[in-house]
Amino acid sequence: MTQTEALGDRSVPRRRRRAGETARDGRGRHRGAPAILHYGFRPFFLAAALYAALAIPAWLWMLHGGLVPHGPFAALDWHIHEMLFGFVGAVMAGFILTAVPNWTGRLPLSGWPLAMLVLLWATGRVAMAAVAAPVWAMGLDLAFPLVLAAAVWVEVVAGRNWRNAPIAAMLTLFGLANALHHGENLGLVPPGSAMRLALAVIAMLLALIGGRIVPSFTRNWLVKHGSERLPARFGRLDKAALLATGLAAAMWAIWPELLATGVLLAAAGVLLCARLARWRGLDTADEPIVLILHMGYLWLALSFLLLGASVLLPLAVPASAALHALTAGAIGTMTLAVMTRASLGHTGRDIAADGWTSALYLAVTAGAALRVAAPFADRFYMDLLIGGGGLWSLAFALFALRYGPILCRPGLKSARG
Repeated sequence: MTQTEALGDRSVPRRRRRAGETARDGRGRHRGAPAILHYGFRPFFLAAALYAALAIPAWLWMLHGGLVPHGPFAALDWHIHEMLFGFVGAVMAGFILTAVPNWTGRLPLSGWPLAMLVLLWATGRVAMAAVAAPVWAMGLDLAFPLVLAAAVWVEVVAGRNWRNAPIAAMLTLFGLANALHHGENLGLVPPGSAMRLALAVIAMLLALIGGRIVPSFTRNWLVKHGSERLPARFGRLDKAALLATGLAAAMWAIWPELLATGVLLAAAGVLLCARLARWRGLDTADEPIVLILHMGYLWLALSFLLLGASVLLPLAVPASAALHALTAGAIGTMTLAVMTRASLGHTGRDIAADGWTSALYLAVTAGAALRVAAPFADRFYMDLLIGGGGLWSLAFALFALRYGPILCRPGLKSARG
Protein backbone atom coordinates (compact mmCIF):
# COMPACT_ATOMS: atom_id res chain seq x y z
CA MET A 1 0.00 0.00 0.00
CA THR A 2 1.47 3.36 -1.04
CA GLN A 3 1.03 7.05 -0.46
CA THR A 4 -0.89 7.10 -3.72
CA GLU A 5 -3.63 4.93 -2.25
CA ALA A 6 -3.70 7.04 0.88
CA LEU A 7 -4.71 10.04 -1.19
CA GLY A 8 -7.79 8.77 -2.88
CA ASP A 9 -7.80 5.23 -4.28
CA ARG A 10 -10.77 3.41 -2.81
CA SER A 11 -9.50 -0.09 -2.27
CA VAL A 12 -9.90 -1.06 1.39
CA PRO A 13 -6.57 -2.04 2.98
CA ARG A 14 -6.20 -5.22 4.95
CA ARG A 15 -5.87 -4.54 8.65
CA ARG A 16 -4.55 -6.69 11.45
CA ARG A 17 -6.86 -7.07 14.40
CA ARG A 18 -5.72 -5.66 17.68
CA ALA A 19 -7.15 -4.88 21.11
CA GLY A 20 -10.22 -2.66 21.01
CA GLU A 21 -11.27 -3.59 17.48
CA THR A 22 -14.64 -4.85 18.69
CA ALA A 23 -15.57 -1.20 19.32
CA ARG A 24 -14.91 -0.41 15.66
CA ASP A 25 -16.81 -0.87 12.42
CA GLY A 26 -15.57 -2.75 9.37
CA ARG A 27 -13.36 0.14 8.31
CA GLY A 28 -11.58 0.46 11.63
CA ARG A 29 -13.49 3.53 12.82
CA HIS A 30 -14.86 3.89 16.34
CA ARG A 31 -18.54 2.95 16.39
CA GLY A 32 -20.81 5.89 17.14
CA ALA A 33 -18.20 8.55 16.39
CA PRO A 34 -19.44 11.49 14.28
CA ALA A 35 -18.33 11.46 10.65
CA ILE A 36 -15.85 14.29 11.20
CA LEU A 37 -13.88 11.93 13.48
CA HIS A 38 -13.81 8.91 11.16
CA TYR A 39 -10.37 9.66 9.71
CA GLY A 40 -7.59 12.13 10.42
CA PHE A 41 -7.99 14.07 7.20
CA ARG A 42 -11.54 15.11 8.08
CA PRO A 43 -11.04 17.35 11.13
CA PHE A 44 -7.49 18.44 10.34
CA PHE A 45 -8.08 19.47 6.72
CA LEU A 46 -11.13 21.46 7.74
CA ALA A 47 -9.29 23.04 10.68
CA ALA A 48 -6.31 23.92 8.46
CA ALA A 49 -8.55 25.56 5.86
CA LEU A 50 -10.49 27.61 8.40
CA TYR A 51 -7.29 28.68 10.11
CA ALA A 52 -5.62 29.71 6.84
CA ALA A 53 -8.73 31.69 5.89
CA LEU A 54 -8.56 33.63 9.17
CA ALA A 55 -4.85 33.86 10.03
CA ILE A 56 -3.73 35.83 6.95
CA PRO A 57 -6.42 38.55 7.33
CA ALA A 58 -5.46 38.73 11.02
CA TRP A 59 -1.82 39.21 10.01
CA LEU A 60 -2.71 41.95 7.52
CA TRP A 61 -4.75 43.65 10.24
CA MET A 62 -1.72 43.49 12.53
CA LEU A 63 0.39 45.17 9.84
CA HIS A 64 -2.04 48.08 9.86
CA GLY A 65 -2.03 48.33 13.64
CA GLY A 66 -5.61 47.22 14.09
CA LEU A 67 -4.80 44.03 15.98
CA VAL A 68 -2.18 43.31 18.61
CA PRO A 69 -1.22 39.69 19.48
CA HIS A 70 -1.46 38.87 23.19
CA GLY A 71 0.56 35.64 23.01
CA PRO A 72 4.31 35.15 23.50
CA PHE A 73 5.36 36.31 20.01
CA ALA A 74 5.54 39.68 18.32
CA ALA A 75 3.32 40.09 15.27
CA LEU A 76 5.79 38.91 12.60
CA ASP A 77 6.92 35.93 14.67
CA TRP A 78 3.28 35.02 15.34
CA HIS A 79 2.63 35.06 11.59
CA ILE A 80 5.62 32.83 10.87
CA HIS A 81 4.86 30.44 13.71
CA GLU A 82 1.18 30.02 13.01
CA MET A 83 1.44 29.57 9.27
CA LEU A 84 4.18 26.96 9.70
CA PHE A 85 3.32 25.11 12.89
CA GLY A 86 -0.39 25.93 13.06
CA PHE A 87 -1.63 25.72 9.48
CA VAL A 88 0.98 23.37 7.98
CA GLY A 89 1.01 21.30 11.19
CA ALA A 90 -2.70 20.59 10.77
CA VAL A 91 -2.30 19.66 7.08
CA MET A 92 0.58 17.32 7.89
CA ALA A 93 -1.45 15.66 10.65
CA GLY A 94 -4.42 15.14 8.34
CA PHE A 95 -2.27 13.61 5.61
CA ILE A 96 -0.09 11.41 7.81
CA LEU A 97 -2.89 10.10 10.03
CA THR A 98 -4.76 9.06 6.90
CA ALA A 99 -1.72 7.58 5.17
CA VAL A 100 -0.23 5.66 8.09
CA PRO A 101 -2.95 2.96 8.25
CA ASN A 102 -2.34 2.24 4.57
CA TRP A 103 1.41 2.12 5.06
CA THR A 104 1.25 -0.19 8.08
CA GLY A 105 -1.98 -2.18 7.65
CA ARG A 106 -3.03 -1.12 11.15
CA LEU A 107 -6.18 0.63 12.35
CA PRO A 108 -6.64 4.40 11.86
CA LEU A 109 -6.78 6.92 14.68
CA SER A 110 -10.45 7.83 14.93
CA GLY A 111 -13.19 8.74 17.37
CA TRP A 112 -12.40 10.45 20.64
CA PRO A 113 -8.63 9.78 20.52
CA LEU A 114 -8.62 11.75 17.26
CA ALA A 115 -10.78 14.44 18.88
CA MET A 116 -8.26 14.80 21.70
CA LEU A 117 -5.43 15.27 19.19
CA VAL A 118 -7.44 17.98 17.42
CA LEU A 119 -8.03 19.59 20.81
CA LEU A 120 -4.27 19.63 21.46
CA TRP A 121 -3.76 21.41 18.13
CA ALA A 122 -6.47 23.96 18.95
CA THR A 123 -4.97 24.51 22.42
CA GLY A 124 -1.68 25.43 20.79
CA ARG A 125 -3.40 28.00 18.60
CA VAL A 126 -5.14 29.59 21.59
CA ALA A 127 -1.86 29.64 23.51
CA MET A 128 -0.10 31.44 20.67
CA ALA A 129 -2.83 34.07 20.59
CA ALA A 130 -3.58 34.57 24.27
CA VAL A 131 -0.93 33.13 26.65
CA ALA A 132 1.73 35.79 27.18
CA ALA A 133 4.01 33.73 29.43
CA PRO A 134 6.51 32.23 26.93
CA VAL A 135 7.26 29.03 28.86
CA TRP A 136 3.60 28.20 29.47
CA ALA A 137 2.74 29.00 25.86
CA MET A 138 5.59 26.78 24.66
CA GLY A 139 4.41 23.84 26.75
CA LEU A 140 0.84 24.12 25.51
CA ASP A 141 1.95 24.49 21.90
CA LEU A 142 4.46 21.63 21.84
CA ALA A 143 2.05 19.04 23.23
CA PHE A 144 0.48 18.53 19.80
CA PRO A 145 3.62 17.85 17.71
CA LEU A 146 5.04 15.66 20.48
CA VAL A 147 1.96 13.44 20.68
CA LEU A 148 1.56 13.34 16.88
CA ALA A 149 5.17 12.30 16.28
CA ALA A 150 4.97 9.67 19.03
CA ALA A 151 1.77 8.23 17.56
CA VAL A 152 3.28 7.99 14.07
CA TRP A 153 6.47 6.34 15.35
CA VAL A 154 4.42 3.79 17.31
CA GLU A 155 2.55 2.86 14.14
CA VAL A 156 5.66 2.69 11.96
CA VAL A 157 7.52 0.50 14.46
CA ALA A 158 4.53 -1.73 15.28
CA GLY A 159 3.77 -2.19 11.58
CA ARG A 160 7.48 -2.69 10.76
CA ASN A 161 7.03 -0.18 7.95
CA TRP A 162 10.65 0.97 7.80
CA ARG A 163 10.23 2.31 4.26
CA ASN A 164 8.31 5.28 5.65
CA ALA A 165 10.49 5.79 8.74
CA PRO A 166 12.21 8.78 7.01
CA ILE A 167 8.84 10.53 6.81
CA ALA A 168 8.29 9.93 10.52
CA ALA A 169 11.80 11.29 11.13
CA MET A 170 11.01 14.44 9.15
CA LEU A 171 7.83 14.90 11.15
CA THR A 172 9.97 14.72 14.28
CA LEU A 173 12.37 17.33 12.86
CA PHE A 174 9.38 19.54 12.12
CA GLY A 175 8.35 19.31 15.78
CA LEU A 176 11.93 20.13 16.78
CA ALA A 177 11.79 23.24 14.60
CA ASN A 178 8.66 24.29 16.51
CA ALA A 179 10.57 23.95 19.79
CA LEU A 180 13.51 25.90 18.34
CA HIS A 181 11.19 28.74 17.36
CA HIS A 182 10.15 29.04 20.98
CA GLY A 183 13.84 28.90 21.84
CA GLU A 184 14.44 31.88 19.55
CA ASN A 185 11.76 33.77 21.43
CA LEU A 186 13.58 33.01 24.69
CA GLY A 187 16.91 34.15 23.24
CA LEU A 188 18.39 30.65 23.26
CA VAL A 189 18.53 30.00 19.51
CA PRO A 190 19.83 32.19 16.64
CA PRO A 191 16.98 34.04 14.87
CA GLY A 192 15.69 32.48 11.65
CA SER A 193 17.12 29.00 12.17
CA ALA A 194 13.81 27.45 13.26
CA MET A 195 11.93 28.83 10.28
CA ARG A 196 14.57 27.58 7.85
CA LEU A 197 14.62 24.11 9.44
CA ALA A 198 10.83 23.85 9.26
CA LEU A 199 10.75 25.00 5.64
CA ALA A 200 13.61 22.67 4.72
CA VAL A 201 11.66 19.72 6.15
CA ILE A 202 8.47 20.75 4.36
CA ALA A 203 10.31 21.26 1.06
CA MET A 204 11.87 17.82 1.30
CA LEU A 205 8.49 16.24 2.08
CA LEU A 206 6.97 17.98 -0.95
CA ALA A 207 9.84 16.80 -3.15
CA LEU A 208 9.63 13.25 -1.85
CA ILE A 209 5.89 12.64 -1.53
CA GLY A 210 4.99 14.95 -4.40
CA GLY A 211 7.44 13.01 -6.53
CA ARG A 212 5.41 9.88 -5.84
CA ILE A 213 1.86 11.15 -6.17
CA VAL A 214 2.17 13.65 -9.05
CA PRO A 215 3.40 11.19 -11.71
CA SER A 216 1.28 8.37 -10.28
CA PHE A 217 -2.02 10.26 -10.43
CA THR A 218 -1.06 11.72 -13.78
CA ARG A 219 -0.36 8.26 -15.15
CA ASN A 220 -3.69 6.95 -13.84
CA TRP A 221 -5.59 9.82 -15.46
CA LEU A 222 -3.77 9.56 -18.79
CA VAL A 223 -4.27 5.79 -18.98
CA LYS A 224 -7.97 6.24 -18.20
CA HIS A 225 -8.24 8.67 -21.12
CA GLY A 226 -6.35 6.43 -23.55
CA SER A 227 -3.11 8.38 -23.79
CA GLU A 228 0.09 6.55 -24.64
CA ARG A 229 2.27 9.50 -23.56
CA LEU A 230 2.85 8.65 -19.91
CA PRO A 231 5.09 10.16 -17.18
CA ALA A 232 8.64 8.86 -17.07
CA ARG A 233 9.44 6.18 -14.54
CA PHE A 234 11.56 6.94 -11.49
CA GLY A 235 15.20 6.97 -12.53
CA ARG A 236 18.59 8.58 -12.13
CA LEU A 237 17.32 12.11 -12.73
CA ASP A 238 14.77 11.69 -9.96
CA LYS A 239 17.44 10.41 -7.57
CA ALA A 240 19.71 13.31 -8.44
CA ALA A 241 16.90 15.83 -7.94
CA LEU A 242 16.00 14.42 -4.52
CA LEU A 243 19.65 14.28 -3.43
CA ALA A 244 20.28 17.86 -4.55
CA THR A 245 17.05 19.04 -2.89
CA GLY A 246 17.96 17.41 0.40
CA LEU A 247 21.50 18.79 0.39
CA ALA A 248 20.37 22.26 -0.66
CA ALA A 249 17.63 22.37 1.98
CA ALA A 250 20.07 21.25 4.69
CA MET A 251 22.71 23.78 3.61
CA TRP A 252 20.14 26.58 3.56
CA ALA A 253 18.87 25.63 7.01
CA ILE A 254 22.38 25.73 8.50
CA TRP A 255 24.42 28.13 6.30
CA PRO A 256 21.91 30.32 4.43
CA GLU A 257 24.39 32.97 3.27
CA LEU A 258 27.13 30.82 1.74
CA LEU A 259 27.63 31.14 -2.02
CA ALA A 260 27.85 27.34 -2.17
CA THR A 261 24.35 27.20 -0.67
CA GLY A 262 23.04 29.52 -3.37
CA VAL A 263 24.61 27.42 -6.13
CA LEU A 264 23.21 24.21 -4.68
CA LEU A 265 19.74 25.72 -4.28
CA ALA A 266 19.73 26.86 -7.91
CA ALA A 267 20.98 23.47 -9.08
CA ALA A 268 18.23 21.72 -7.13
CA GLY A 269 15.68 24.05 -8.71
CA VAL A 270 16.90 23.17 -12.19
CA LEU A 271 16.77 19.44 -11.43
CA LEU A 272 13.26 19.73 -9.97
CA CYS A 273 12.14 21.54 -13.15
CA ALA A 274 13.69 18.81 -15.30
CA ARG A 275 11.99 16.15 -13.20
CA LEU A 276 8.61 17.87 -13.51
CA ALA A 277 8.99 18.26 -17.29
CA ARG A 278 9.00 14.45 -17.66
CA TRP A 279 5.57 14.01 -16.01
CA ARG A 280 3.31 15.13 -18.90
CA GLY A 281 1.61 17.87 -16.90
CA LEU A 282 0.37 19.83 -19.93
CA ASP A 283 -1.48 16.72 -21.11
CA THR A 284 -3.73 17.00 -18.03
CA ALA A 285 -4.94 20.54 -18.75
CA ASP A 286 -8.52 19.27 -19.12
CA GLU A 287 -8.64 18.11 -15.47
CA PRO A 288 -7.70 20.80 -12.92
CA ILE A 289 -7.49 18.37 -10.02
CA VAL A 290 -4.55 16.67 -11.75
CA LEU A 291 -3.02 19.80 -13.26
CA ILE A 292 -2.87 21.53 -9.87
CA LEU A 293 -0.46 18.87 -8.61
CA HIS A 294 1.95 19.90 -11.35
CA MET A 295 1.45 23.56 -10.46
CA GLY A 296 2.34 22.81 -6.85
CA TYR A 297 5.53 21.01 -7.87
CA LEU A 298 6.40 23.83 -10.27
CA TRP A 299 6.15 26.29 -7.38
CA LEU A 300 8.56 24.07 -5.44
CA ALA A 301 11.10 24.17 -8.28
CA LEU A 302 10.68 27.94 -8.69
CA SER A 303 11.12 28.48 -4.96
CA PHE A 304 14.50 26.76 -5.01
CA LEU A 305 15.58 28.80 -8.03
CA LEU A 306 14.50 32.01 -6.28
CA LEU A 307 16.13 31.00 -3.00
CA GLY A 308 19.37 30.36 -4.85
CA ALA A 309 19.08 33.69 -6.65
CA SER A 310 18.38 35.51 -3.37
CA VAL A 311 21.68 34.18 -2.01
CA LEU A 312 23.72 34.78 -5.15
CA LEU A 313 22.06 38.07 -6.20
CA PRO A 314 20.57 39.52 -3.00
CA LEU A 315 20.16 43.03 -4.44
CA ALA A 316 18.12 41.73 -7.38
CA VAL A 317 16.01 39.01 -5.74
CA PRO A 318 14.49 39.77 -2.32
CA ALA A 319 14.59 36.87 0.11
CA SER A 320 10.91 37.42 0.99
CA ALA A 321 9.89 36.71 -2.62
CA ALA A 322 11.76 33.41 -2.54
CA LEU A 323 10.32 32.46 0.85
CA HIS A 324 6.77 33.12 -0.29
CA ALA A 325 7.29 31.16 -3.51
CA LEU A 326 7.88 28.23 -1.16
CA THR A 327 5.19 29.03 1.42
CA ALA A 328 2.29 30.69 -0.42
CA GLY A 329 3.18 28.99 -3.71
CA ALA A 330 4.45 25.45 -3.20
CA ILE A 331 2.98 24.74 0.23
CA GLY A 332 -0.32 26.53 -0.36
CA THR A 333 -0.92 24.99 -3.77
CA MET A 334 0.18 21.46 -2.93
CA THR A 335 -1.81 21.35 0.30
CA LEU A 336 -5.00 22.35 -1.49
CA ALA A 337 -4.26 19.84 -4.25
CA VAL A 338 -3.94 17.05 -1.68
CA MET A 339 -6.82 18.24 0.51
CA THR A 340 -9.33 18.40 -2.34
CA ARG A 341 -8.28 15.06 -3.82
CA ALA A 342 -8.25 13.19 -0.51
CA SER A 343 -11.55 14.69 0.61
CA LEU A 344 -13.26 13.45 -2.55
CA GLY A 345 -11.54 10.08 -2.84
CA HIS A 346 -11.82 9.06 0.80
CA THR A 347 -15.53 9.89 0.91
CA GLY A 348 -16.38 7.87 -2.18
CA ARG A 349 -16.88 10.74 -4.61
CA ASP A 350 -15.54 11.16 -8.13
CA ILE A 351 -12.06 12.68 -8.08
CA ALA A 352 -12.74 15.58 -10.43
CA ALA A 353 -12.79 19.35 -10.02
CA ASP A 354 -16.12 21.16 -10.03
CA GLY A 355 -16.52 24.92 -10.42
CA TRP A 356 -15.83 25.60 -6.73
CA THR A 357 -12.65 23.55 -6.82
CA SER A 358 -11.38 25.20 -10.00
CA ALA A 359 -12.10 28.61 -8.44
CA LEU A 360 -10.09 27.87 -5.31
CA TYR A 361 -7.19 26.60 -7.44
CA LEU A 362 -7.21 29.88 -9.38
CA ALA A 363 -7.40 31.89 -6.17
CA VAL A 364 -4.44 30.18 -4.50
CA THR A 365 -2.33 30.44 -7.67
CA ALA A 366 -3.12 34.12 -8.21
CA GLY A 367 -2.67 34.90 -4.52
CA ALA A 368 0.74 33.26 -4.43
CA ALA A 369 1.83 35.03 -7.63
CA LEU A 370 0.85 38.44 -6.25
CA ARG A 371 2.59 37.75 -2.94
CA VAL A 372 5.81 36.74 -4.69
CA ALA A 373 5.62 39.79 -6.96
CA ALA A 374 5.03 42.24 -4.09
CA PRO A 375 8.70 42.71 -3.04
CA PHE A 376 9.55 43.69 -6.62
CA ALA A 377 6.75 46.25 -6.85
CA ASP A 378 8.15 49.18 -4.82
CA ARG A 379 5.26 51.59 -4.19
CA PHE A 380 2.65 48.93 -5.05
CA TYR A 381 4.06 46.55 -2.45
CA MET A 382 1.24 46.89 0.06
CA ASP A 383 -1.45 46.69 -2.62
CA LEU A 384 -0.05 43.42 -3.95
CA LEU A 385 0.50 42.13 -0.42
CA ILE A 386 -3.12 42.72 0.52
CA GLY A 387 -4.42 41.42 -2.81
CA GLY A 388 -2.27 38.32 -2.68
CA GLY A 389 -3.10 37.58 0.94
CA GLY A 390 -6.80 38.10 0.30
CA LEU A 391 -6.90 35.75 -2.68
CA TRP A 392 -4.80 33.12 -0.91
CA SER A 393 -7.11 33.16 2.12
CA LEU A 394 -10.15 33.12 -0.15
CA ALA A 395 -8.91 29.84 -1.65
CA PHE A 396 -9.01 28.17 1.77
CA ALA A 397 -12.33 29.79 2.65
CA LEU A 398 -13.78 28.30 -0.54
CA PHE A 399 -12.38 24.90 0.45
CA ALA A 400 -14.08 25.15 3.84
CA LEU A 401 -17.39 26.15 2.24
CA ARG A 402 -17.33 23.48 -0.47
CA TYR A 403 -15.65 20.61 1.33
CA GLY A 404 -16.68 21.28 4.93
CA PRO A 405 -20.09 19.61 4.46
CA ILE A 406 -18.38 16.65 2.73
CA LEU A 407 -15.93 16.23 5.60
CA CYS A 408 -18.68 16.45 8.22
CA ARG A 409 -21.03 13.92 6.60
CA PRO A 410 -20.61 10.13 6.30
CA GLY A 411 -18.85 9.01 3.14
CA LEU A 412 -20.61 7.32 0.27
CA LYS A 413 -20.92 3.54 0.43
CA SER A 414 -17.70 2.76 -1.43
CA ALA A 415 -15.48 5.07 0.60
CA ARG A 416 -13.05 4.34 3.40
CA GLY A 417 -13.16 7.76 5.07
